[in-house]
Amino acid sequence: MPGPHDKPEETSSGVTRRQLLELSAVAAMALSTGSFAWAAEVKQGIPYRTLGRTGEKVSLVGVGGAHIGRVSEQESLQIVRAALDRGINFLDNSWDYNDGKSEEWMGKALKDGYCQKAFLMTKIDGRTGGSAAKQLDESLKRLQVDHVDLLQFHEIIRMNDPDRIFAPGGALEAVLAAKKAGKLRYIGFTGHKDPQIHLHMLKTAADHEFHFDTVQMPLNVMDTHYKSFETLVLPVALQQGIGVLGMKPIGDHIILESKAVTPVECLRYAMSLPVSVVITGIDSLAILEQAVHVASGFQPLSGTELAALRAKTQAVAQTGQYELYKTSHHFDTTEKKPEYLG
Repeated sequence: MPGPHDKPEETSSGVTRRQLLELSAVAAMALSTGSFAWAAEVKQGIPYRTLGRTGEKVSLVGVGGAHIGRVSEQESLQIVRAALDRGINFLDNSWDYNDGKSEEWMGKALKDGYCQKAFLMTKIDGRTGGSAAKQLDESLKRLQVDHVDLLQFHEIIRMNDPDRIFAPGGALEAVLAAKKAGKLRYIGFTGHKDPQIHLHMLKTAADHEFHFDTVQMPLNVMDTHYKSFETLVLPVALQQGIGVLGMKPIGDHIILESKAVTPVECLRYAMSLPVSVVITGIDSLAILEQAVHVASGFQPLSGTELAALRAKTQAVAQTGQYELYKTSHHFDTTEKKPEYLG
């Protein structure tokens, strides 16, 4: 047992193990007592939750931008508009998705009044002020809007990414200037590689007296068994009042290859966590209907039910073999094209 003068064991981001346990209790308490705002309101059967301290209301399920660029332009338009018509308002995208095609096609889908139904988010890769400003302007042009509701720093997957963004002349300076100019409303970041990198980003922000509005991370039925964002990052975000965007609930379909869980079980698990929105890849109207069906009138699973689902994946999830975004460069666009970083 540590003595009174022993230094607490710290993670690589300066958070002690004891603090992590205490923060995990915050998340557990939110789950067990219902203190998290599970449904701030309901629209067309879809629960809306509060996006952290912003006070914005976002749909429980969100449309992933990468997948809509993998189908035809006409299909992407149908998916986006059908989602907005069904009560979903959260739209995800990125400057680098499908070489800009995802933003271009979403921009076309948002015409004819559909933009007014959406909470629009996109992401940029630039780490320098110049590259960040250029990418944001290109995104706005493709999306055919004068501003986005949320802009996120994309692929925070290296320990030096936070330092580059917060450095003098870095991307944050450009994004803050763009916010002042009315080009965006809220600021967040996303990454899928390692929870310690997320914790470093949050610590770097705190060191610079900056508070992120949102954080996006993989949250799924396998995550708790290997480099867990749910265990390490989710409680910290909740404590800080940051809106949590869950992504990869099915791991780009790779989780299903384990044969351990079904798509519906994956979605129900992710939606039962204290997150603001679960962003899922939708590449057909049938997949959209599945997501809407699960979200409609959704009631969170109990702690016992969540544990049972985690137990179903425990044997196959220990090494991250079905979470390739953590264990490979398969999902790392900026690893393949480092020039995007600026």
